[in-house]
Amino acid sequence: MATADWQIDVLDLAGYLKRLGTPAREPGRVALAEIHERHVRAFTFDNIDVLLDQHPGVSLDAVQEKFVGRGRGGYCFEHSTIFAAALERLGYQVRRHLGRVGDPDTGSQQSRTHMVVEVVLDGQRLLCDPGFGMSLLRPIPMVDDAEDDYLPGWRYRLRRTDRATWTMYRMGEDGWEATHTTDELEVRPVDVVMGHHYTSTYPGSHFTTGLILARHLPGRHVTVTHQSLTIRTPAQPTDHRPLREGDIDEWLSKLDVPLSSDERTRLVGKVRELADA
Repeated sequence: MATADWQIDVLDLAGYLKRLGTPAREPGRVALAEIHERHVRAFTFDNIDVLLDQHPGVSLDAVQEKFVGRGRGGYCFEHSTIFAAALERLGYQVRRHLGRVGDPDTGSQQSRTHMVVEVVLDGQRLLCDPGFGMSLLRPIPMVDDAEDDYLPGWRYRLRRTDRATWTMYRMGEDGWEATHTTDELEVRPVDVVMGHHYTSTYPGSHFTTGLILARHLPGRHVTVTHQSLTIRTPAQPTDHRPLREGDIDEWLSKLDVPLSSDERTRLVGKVRELADA
C-alpha cells in the first residue's frame, strides 16, 4: 500500500510529538519504544464520541484534530491511524493490520474491528498496539511465543496461531487470556473506514451500547465503563467494583479527558441512561 494512500503528509508531526513530549529522533528500537509508550500514556482509549453521536470519522485529518488539536483520545482505528502516520513520517517501515478481538478458541471473536501497526526495523518485525483498552506499553517482537514483561506483573505473549495470524495474550488473574488475533491481509484506508462504520453504528456493537474509558496512569491502569470501575496495579490484586453515582464526573477529571462542558453533561447523562437500561 502506497504511503500516499494514507495521506500521511497532512499530519502535523511537530504537534503530535509535542503532545507526546518527545522530539523527533532517528528510527531505532529505543526511539520506537519511547514513542509507543508516550502515545499510550498521552491519549485515552475511549468511545466517547460514538456515545455522543458526534464521531468525526477516522481520516487522518479528523483524527489529528481530536488527538493533536484537543488532546482527546479514541479507539483503535484512530490510535493506529495517527501512530502509523507519525512513524512513517519519522522514517519507519510500517504495515497496518486488522484483527479480531476475543479468544479464537472459545468462539467469542468479533469481526475484523481491531487495528494494529507493524514496524520492520533492522530486519525484525515488531507489533505495536497503541489502541487497545489495556495496551502494550512497548512493541513486542513478532516471533512465536515472544513475551513482554516491561512492567513487572503485567505480562503479554504473542503466539503465531498459523501461517497468517498472530494472537496476543495478557496474563490475567486466572492465567493467559487471549485478547485479539491479528491477520496479515493487506489493509486499505477503506477497510478502516468500514470497520469504524460498523463499530460506531451497528446496534449490537459494544461501542454503541456502553461506555469504555481507559488510561495508563503512573503505576496503574484504570478502566471506567457505564457499569464498573477497574483499577489494575502490577503484581497486585485487581480492584473491580460497580460504578457509583458521581464516579464518571470524578474519573473524567482524574483521567484528564478534555471535554467541553456540554460534552461532559451529555456524557454523564448518557452513562446514567445506559446504567438504568
